[in-house]
Amino acid sequence: MSKYIAMSENTETIFSKIIRREIPADIVYEDDLALAFKDIHPQAPTHILLIPKKPIATLADAESQDHALLGHLLLTAKRVAEQAGLKNGYRVVINAGDDGGQTVYHLHLHILGGRQLDWPPG
Repeated sequence: MSKYIAMSENTETIFSKIIRREIPADIVYEDDLALAFKDIHPQAPTHILLIPKKPIATLADAESQDHALLGHLLLTAKRVAEQAGLKNGYRVVINAGDDGGQTVYHLHLHILGGRQLDWPPG
């Protein structure tokens, strides 16, 4: 486990509250393992956050038993991008830890598209 936050089913983040529908979100996809919704501070014309329903604080906290969930998240990112009409391409970003720019300590993928994205990103 990383030095950040040891998450459990009871750990509160804004994302856990969105999963429980305590905070409204513009949900664009949901299945048993994941939830995707539009970012309220978009950094591109299309900016969707994809979160696992299992509480994992950061990518550094993922364990070998999470391999199926992590694969599911990537395939779901592809599906969500297709549903969003991102035919010319998109970027999937996972910020990990303070230096990686992570601000909510619940693992999440940013799906960004709808314009040409610069590289390097930051």
